[in-house]
Amino acid sequence: MPQDAQKGLAVIQQQLKELDRISQDTMETLNTASGMERVAKWKAKTVIALTEAVDQKAGQDFSRIQPGPSFTNDLVEEFTDLIDCFKIPLTALSKTLSQAGSRPLSGG
Repeated sequence: MPQDAQKGLAVIQQQLKELDRISQDTMETLNTASGMERVAKWKAKTVIALTEAVDQKAGQDFSRIQPGPSFTNDLVEEFTDLIDCFKIPLTALSKTLSQAGSRPLSGG
């Protein structure tokens, strides 16, 4: 696996761990307002990290992710949906990078 792909995978794994930590802390305290603020800061940091470690396209694509509309009044459910809306694309990007093997990354 190319070193660039390894670096990208390491960054993605770190960001996923941070997102899990935010999720766990928020579920323990049930302070979803604070959790959502922390996720917004995490997202901004993740966009920069992806741009630097993977490529500009990956950072731009991640920056465009927005949670869908919520029709519940359950703040915990809304928060877990927010976490999933970022976790799923990061996990998919991780799989793409690990399968890239020796092929160059596109878009950068």
